[in-house]
Amino acid sequence: MASVSQSSGGGASIMWQPQEEGLREICGLLEQQISPNSDKPLIWQQLQHFSQFPDFSNYLAFIIARAQGTSVEIRQAAGLLLKNNLRTAFKSMSPSFQQYIKSEMLHSLGASDRHIRSTVGTVISVVIQQGGIIGWPELLQALLQCLDSNDLHHMEGAMDALSKICEDIPQELDSEIPGIAEHPITVFLPRLYQLFQSPHATLRKLALGSVNQFIMLMPTALLLSMDQYLQGLFGLAQDPAADVRKLVCSALVQLVEVHPSFLEPHLVNVIEYMLRANKDTDEEVALEACEFWSAYSEAQLQSDSLRDFLPRLIPALLSNMVYSEDDESLVDADEDESFPDRDQDLKPRFHASRFHGGDNEENDDDDIVNIWNLRKCSAAALDVLSNVYAEAILPTLMPLIQAKLATTDDVTWKEREAAVLALGAIAEGCFAGLYPHLSEVVQFLIPLLDDKFPLIRSITCWTLSRFSKFIVEGIEHQEGHEQFDKVLMGLLRRILDTNKRVQEAACSAFATLEEEAAEALVPRLEIILQHLLCAFGKYQKRNLRIVYDAIGTLADAVGGELNQLQYLNILMPPLIAKWEQLPNSDKDLFPLLECFTSIAQALGPGFYQFAEPVFKRCLNLIQTQLLAKVDPSSAGVQYDREFIVCSLDLLSGIAEGLGSGVENLVAHSNLRDLLLQCCSDDTLDIRQSALALLGDLARVCPVHLHPRLSEFLNIAAQQLSNPALQETVAVANNACWAIGELAVKVRQEVSPIVMTVMSCLVPILQHAEGINKSLIENCAITLGRLAWVSPDIVSPHMEHFMQSWCTALSMIRDDVEKEEAFRGLCAMVRANPSGALSSLVHMCIAIASWHEIRSEDLRNEVCQVLNGYKQMLQNGAWDQCMSSLEPPVKDRLAKYQV
Repeated sequence: MASVSQSSGGGASIMWQPQEEGLREICGLLEQQISPNSDKPLIWQQLQHFSQFPDFSNYLAFIIARAQGTSVEIRQAAGLLLKNNLRTAFKSMSPSFQQYIKSEMLHSLGASDRHIRSTVGTVISVVIQQGGIIGWPELLQALLQCLDSNDLHHMEGAMDALSKICEDIPQELDSEIPGIAEHPITVFLPRLYQLFQSPHATLRKLALGSVNQFIMLMPTALLLSMDQYLQGLFGLAQDPAADVRKLVCSALVQLVEVHPSFLEPHLVNVIEYMLRANKDTDEEVALEACEFWSAYSEAQLQSDSLRDFLPRLIPALLSNMVYSEDDESLVDADEDESFPDRDQDLKPRFHASRFHGGDNEENDDDDIVNIWNLRKCSAAALDVLSNVYAEAILPTLMPLIQAKLATTDDVTWKEREAAVLALGAIAEGCFAGLYPHLSEVVQFLIPLLDDKFPLIRSITCWTLSRFSKFIVEGIEHQEGHEQFDKVLMGLLRRILDTNKRVQEAACSAFATLEEEAAEALVPRLEIILQHLLCAFGKYQKRNLRIVYDAIGTLADAVGGELNQLQYLNILMPPLIAKWEQLPNSDKDLFPLLECFTSIAQALGPGFYQFAEPVFKRCLNLIQTQLLAKVDPSSAGVQYDREFIVCSLDLLSGIAEGLGSGVENLVAHSNLRDLLLQCCSDDTLDIRQSALALLGDLARVCPVHLHPRLSEFLNIAAQQLSNPALQETVAVANNACWAIGELAVKVRQEVSPIVMTVMSCLVPILQHAEGINKSLIENCAITLGRLAWVSPDIVSPHMEHFMQSWCTALSMIRDDVEKEEAFRGLCAMVRANPSGALSSLVHMCIAIASWHEIRSEDLRNEVCQVLNGYKQMLQNGAWDQCMSSLEPPVKDRLAKYQV
């Protein structure tokens, strides 16, 4: 394939032309590529070979634009390939080739085939992504000419390209372009509004879709023409094309989310319209309209127009919560456990790396099957409305629910199911209003756990789990205890249901109940374990993951109570057998590793009898994966970082459970060197889990970290100086905590890094707004620990950070870590009393944040510090300091004899 692009002496460039042979070859390859039974990898290889030629993209552009005798499918395939090529190669192409591709795309804007027009639009958008409007000013002119041409093909081609630019890079159209007086969007908007009234549905859809892309950006041009836009929207509200009605709903949802004030004058009409759209015959329109109710509820509006519509809205939502005939959930609703899992049933799972601190909780999704549809959106809307209007929705909703639940025939089972779903949806928001009747509600739900319809059994599990808090609170009295027991046994029965959907719902619901019930489960531990381990023996892959979660949650809930021989005999043999059966490359190890982590922490020293093989396997997994990262063929497995993360977290669980009992295992292993490697890994969540393990090992066996202590400290310190702290906050948090744990164990040996760490911690404390709360707490504690072990290094700088440090200390709950931080405070004040003078008020507030200092010697030290300042501050200065404190703070300081 040869390029024949060259310049003639007269300055006019001869246009590039393809060679016949090259054209034939590429078309042939593209034809093979789209044929279903071709050797895809081989063709891909050959196309890659062609893409080495500098004018390969020109050939593709020629095929799209000029190869009239070629099938549309081949020309589309050329377009797809061209789009991907331009993403990586456009900027490095010669300007003449860039120009050739641009001119061929403009030539094809009005192609007679709509598939070609669409492909051309995609390529144009990619060129703009790569070079900006500034690099192709003639495009704007061409688009305007096409829009003004009255030729349908040209108008559609231009609108297709413009809509893709609006979707991919709207900001390009709202920027200044040299040589053009106005931002491009200002020129296009009037034409787009005009097209709202086009007789052609495609043009109306593309025009409205394009304007909608600017709602978030809100350029001046849209702001100034908002009335015209809204009138255009309302004009399209009854459009015969469902695609257009869907975009009208989408625009109103976005407007109420980001600029509710524009809709404020029209709200009653908008709500009226959305209520109608919510019942649209097209489910996608109804779904888009349904998103409005949650968006409205969360918007900051001056007046509440929705309240008066609740008696009409709530029945509409409830009727949309009934399973539709074609709901995908109905397809496999009757699958029993003998049906093998399909690949698509096995959703990917994600492990959350270990995080030292309180507020990194994952948001558990309560829902059961994750396809968003009108039923789920309606239930979510009811949930949000119940949180906003609370019991105000009950007079409308409850009679409807009761009527649906009163039916008993088989035909109406979906109505009953929707009523149970509705009860679960309002469980949180209407809790107070339902409270007097909750006992009856739960009593009514319990028999539904045994309903003949599996989807009623499964939704009842979920709804009962939403009332877990109430069910557990009732244990105190006889009646409530019996009810708790019925729910518990009912869910355990459903865990052994033969229907896979019910198994999944019951296991998830049981895990929620376990979290609430905690030690209240202890009297039933044996029967719970028998059921869970029976499920473990019969479940297939997908639901097995949920059993692991339920077992892990049980261990977290009952803690050391699990450490009894009769329980361990039920629990451990099946888990260990599974552990031994799964190969190192099997991803089913992930939930098992997580489950073992909870068990190790719960059993504490009782885990020692199981620890050695588990510990060694974790090291083996980490070592294999670190090798696979650089050389998969030697490792014999494909690299997957999650094996490393889960193994590090399990090792943390073992260290936490066994305490100093882990020392023997660490001493006879290469954990130290592997851990060092993981602490400096380029993957965030590996570093996060590795630094958590570093902190856990520092607590229980620091002696084994000693030989490489300075390397560990330096790597941990580096994590705190990352300029992109917001993205790496969890890594910085664990690094900070690990440094503090090491400091209190190795004392003076941290001195070489104290200044480095301090210079990172202080700016975080000084700019605490918007930073993760746990990171602020750990920074404050670690700074205090460093001050405790190296007061001579830290105290000369204390006046720079005392104020923000004391503010952070006053937010921390009483515990050992806070004690150690305050030992540092006292050590610094002894070394440099004047350093805290300007922050004395903040220091007093920090001291007053203690409910009680348990350690007598620390309490005495704090007394000495306060009394030292009282003597130091003469001539009424101490009284002046005291008078600026709030009365509760002064009251708390009184116990330190000042």
